[in-house]
Formats: sequence, structure tokens, C-alpha cells
Amino acid sequence: MKAPRVTLDQWRTLQAVVDHGGFAQAAEALHRSQSSVSYTVARMQDQLGVPLLRIDGRKAVLTEAGGVLLRRSRQLVKQASQLEDLAHHMEQGWEAEVRLVVDAAYPSARLVRALTAFMPQSRGCRVRLREEVLSGVEEVLLEGVADLAITGLSIPGYLGAELSDVEFVAVAHPEHALHRLNREINFQDLESQMQVVIRDSGRQQPRDVGWLGAEQRWTVGSLATAATFVGSGLGFAWLPRHMIERELREGTLKLLPLDQGGSRNPSFYLYSNKDKPLGPATQILIELLRTFDTAPLDAPFAAPEQA
Repeated sequence: MKAPRVTLDQWRTLQAVVDHGGFAQAAEALHRSQSSVSYTVARMQDQLGVPLLRIDGRKAVLTEAGGVLLRRSRQLVKQASQLEDLAHHMEQGWEAEVRLVVDAAYPSARLVRALTAFMPQSRGCRVRLREEVLSGVEEVLLEGVADLAITGLSIPGYLGAELSDVEFVAVAHPEHALHRLNREINFQDLESQMQVVIRDSGRQQPRDVGWLGAEQRWTVGSLATAATFVGSGLGFAWLPRHMIERELREGTLKLLPLDQGGSRNPSFYLYSNKDKPLGPATQILIELLRTFDTAPLDAPFAAPEQA
């Protein structure tokens, strides 16, 4: 890649001439001599081979090409400034990235709110979000490729901060054979029907959480796929209520009238990587995740303005 001929200082000088209305005003704003500012801009034009300014009376006015290049240069200078700020924050211990792994059953609305509130406080810190199912969350955390983890399973050797429950409900299509029984459903009724379960994304010790040992079982890769299958009349499943509220309202899914166990409410927990010190950005994100975890999912929410 060819090295750029024009420096960031030269672009800043051009911006100052335009923004302050002339070479003398730019020189005053930059605390430089007018001849230095004039030379910098003239040198830029020679290096680029394109006229950037023309003098109209006593005022420097952008040429058409100068206007295009100036607009592009503003983004360039802004990004360079952000890069320098990020280096400064990193020197102070501020992380460049926080890696968050979350069980797919955890409400994404809570994540969106927490991450939206984190943005204006992030100081350029990125968030790398990864979704897993069941023991897949634990494996990612134990492998050291996550800083924070949200899961409904207990992770041995870790102390997690308790979050809210997630309600799972047993559902099937309204015309499913189980609903046509027109009575309370028991364990034996379920055993004779096909159950749709979500595959554990863990590789070492995958679990069959929620499987009843039904004669037929279809295993799918995501909760969304499971909801689609069940909504099409293919089997029954326990699904997070927050994911299927619309389907329940519209009648494409219907709660199964189980005599027991029709609703499950596992608690979720927030874990941090105990082998890595918590940086300031990670600590802020932890507090935001805990704060927005308790907010009702249907509560009005306005994203905060960025600083």
C-alpha cells in the first residue's frame, strides 16, 4: 500500500481555514503564523495535484474538488482522534473489547437496553456478543474466550450474580393431537407425541435438558427454528414465553393444559471470567446488565444520547 503524501496535520489546517473563514483566522485558531498556514495548504495542493481553495475577495473558498476532499477528511481526522483516545484509555487499563456470551433463551430486549446504555460510556470499547445454548455458554467461558457469560446453568467453581427468571411454557399448534384431547394432559400423553428440543451447543458434555424421553424427538439448532416447527404443527416444545408472545396472541401457538410442569422458570446468572481481572468497561457493562435485567420487557425505553 502506498504511503499517504498528505498528513493529518495538513488536513486539520485546511479544515481550520475553511471553518474560520480565512488564513489569518485559521492561524490565530491554530496558534501558528499565517505564512505557515498558507504554505501548508499550498503544499497540500501541490502534493495532491488538485486545487483545493480559491480566493474570493478576502475569503478563501473551497473548489468543487476541495469540498469533496474536505468532507472525506473530516471523517479521517475524527477517526484518527478516536484512535488516539482509545490508545489513551487502554494505557489507563480501559479494555479494547469485552466478550459476552449469552444463552439464546435470555431475552434479547434486555441485552439491547444494556448495550445501548453502554455505548455512550464505552470510550471506543467494542462488545463481541456470542450466542450459545445450554452448556455451550459454560464451555466458552471456561475456554477463556469470554469475559462475561449469562446462562441458566450453574457453573462449578464460579460465583454468579443472580439475574431474573426466564419462563418456559409447553406449547403446541392449536390443532395438534394433544389439544384435541380436550382435557388436562399428563406425562403419558406427552410420551406418545413428538417433542422438539433445542440442541445443546456444547461439545464436551451436551445435555438433554427438558427432554421427556418421548418416542419421537426432533432436535433443532435454535429456539426460533423450534418455534417455527411447533407453530407448523410439528410436535410440542417448551419455549421461552417472551419469544412467542405474538404467536400466543395470534393463536398459532397454544399453551398445553398440563396437569403439572406446563411452566418452568429457571433462574439465569451472570458470570465473569475469574482468570482475568475485571477492567473498567467490563465493570460498567456488568452493572448495566444487572440494572436492565430487572426492567419489564414491555416497559417504554428511550436510548440515551451519545456524549
